[in-house]
Amino acid sequence: MNHDMMKMFSLEGKVALVTGAAYGIGFAIAEALAGAGAKIAFNCRSQKNMDQALAGYAAKGIDAKGYIADVTDEAQVTELVRKIEADLGAIDILVNNAGIIKRIPMTEMRAEEFRQVVDIDLVGPFICAKAVIPGMIAKGHGKIINICSMMSELGRETVSAYAAAKGGLKMLTRNICSEYGEANIQCNGIGPGYIATPQTAPLRERQPDGSRHPFDQFIVSKTPAARWGTPEDLMGSAIFLASDASNFVNGHILYVDGGILAYIGKQP
Repeated sequence: MNHDMMKMFSLEGKVALVTGAAYGIGFAIAEALAGAGAKIAFNCRSQKNMDQALAGYAAKGIDAKGYIADVTDEAQVTELVRKIEADLGAIDILVNNAGIIKRIPMTEMRAEEFRQVVDIDLVGPFICAKAVIPGMIAKGHGKIINICSMMSELGRETVSAYAAAKGGLKMLTRNICSEYGEANIQCNGIGPGYIATPQTAPLRERQPDGSRHPFDQFIVSKTPAARWGTPEDLMGSAIFLASDASNFVNGHILYVDGGILAYIGKQP
């Protein structure tokens, strides 16, 4: 690939904030952006996660700056952005990755549990985007990447709050595009499929008779690629949406799902 083509994907000199990037998908995306040249800032809510994360980044040779902040607290996010600007410079790239899921049947879920999921998974990205957009307008460019979900499109038992929040995040993505596209800000989403992380490991454990876990069987049968994704599978998409290569891509959700959304599934 010639130099100009490579340069299009370079994040050299860019400052990226990846929320909740202590481990899992957020960590992999931060690692990808760092590999393309970006300076990495991330937040998490506890010192324990922070210490583990900083050790993880150091082991990968990444000089990431970590900050304790809660994405649902507007004052803390304003202060987080101020600190990052002082430490690294104005934020060019925001990845709204922080999120939680509570798997509870809807009729058993308390409204306060529903609100907590929506607060972190939807209100958090609104607060973080709102905090970085003025700086992006001043700079004349910016990239916002929202981590959506299969549940931005599909429903499933026990995830009413998560699906409502992630569906909302898809529309927030389109609305940020609509409102700030003229300021040369691109806001897109990545919708990971089922990704093999420590959190999903119990769903892939072999049964005592050596057979696959029923959920593992279900996911593999629903995926044309016939496997779970890995955090590394998301890296290329993240670099593309954070770089100049995607300057005319806006309001789009890029599903990295091995084909799940294209497929009706095997006949039983």
